[in-house]
Amino acid sequence: MTENQKPKRRARYKGTHPKTFKEKYKEHNPEKYSDEIEKAIQRGNTPAGMHISIAVNEILEFFQIKPGQIGFDATLGYGGHTLEMLKCLEHQGCIFATDVDPIESQKTKARLESLGYGEDMLKIRNMNFSEIDKISKEAGKFDFILADLGVSSMQIDNPDRGFTYKREGPLDLRLNPEKGVSAAERLKEMNQYEIEGMLLENSDEPHAEIISKAIIKRFEESEKIETTSQLRDLIEDTLSFIPSKNRDQEIKKTCQRVFQALRIDVNQEFEVLYDFLEKLPYVLAPNGKVLIMSFHSGEDRLVKKSFKNYYREGIYSEISTDVIRPSAEECNRNPRARSTKIRFAIRA
Repeated sequence: MTENQKPKRRARYKGTHPKTFKEKYKEHNPEKYSDEIEKAIQRGNTPAGMHISIAVNEILEFFQIKPGQIGFDATLGYGGHTLEMLKCLEHQGCIFATDVDPIESQKTKARLESLGYGEDMLKIRNMNFSEIDKISKEAGKFDFILADLGVSSMQIDNPDRGFTYKREGPLDLRLNPEKGVSAAERLKEMNQYEIEGMLLENSDEPHAEIISKAIIKRFEESEKIETTSQLRDLIEDTLSFIPSKNRDQEIKKTCQRVFQALRIDVNQEFEVLYDFLEKLPYVLAPNGKVLIMSFHSGEDRLVKKSFKNYYREGIYSEISTDVIRPSAEECNRNPRARSTKIRFAIRA
């Protein structure tokens, strides 16, 4: 066997436990290493390459899915919610699903096909869920619709996607890396007042003014902001005036808000959600149900306002009067569930 023919050895990691996304090869193979997956979950972690679905029991209890119905999963992601809804159909009826992420949707399609859910039961479309009216022309009216507006853990954890300030990677943040401009490019396009407005509108960032000024100053000095760590370091430097007692926590929260605001802007998430909400009542069958899971106040305000308006007009017969949250037990098991806000509506 020549040198080039030798099988490649798996990359080793320092210490007793893998630290980086790529080193966690066992967590990337849940079918093969189920014991490792359970250990990670028991520690309160989300296994690398996976996404733990939130509020599954509450969703199924609300929908009361029956064989023969037609459903729509607006955000396929890892397919956890989709799989549980498919089981309820008992191979009668089908679910249409959309996802703009071509990378993860292909993985999910292959995973669910291996479990017996092919094109006859699950029809995946690489489209934005705001185009639900086009899907409905093919599918007809839907008996149930689920929209989980959160970013999947697979996207957050993969440093190559640039969704988190915690790991070094390109400042990208696009749900579909094949379309649009990256967050790094987007920052270059905006002036200080546009950046400040984006931070305020998309994440209620209290330090929006000084951060936006720092970003523009960095560009004026011909320095780059092209990686997650460069943006994180800028935020740390900008907030150095905060007393040391509170500084670390404030920097952490600010990084979360700034990255969130950029992600929303790059993917036009508010515009997409608004279009989706406007079309929702007209693609639901009589007594059809919709449940939306949001993860920050801006999204929840849009959902609440839309549901109330259509309820007043008599288009929805019932809506949730208060926001619904996952149980304390689930939040302890999956910390990413803590910020979840759930609302529902039923078509008249």
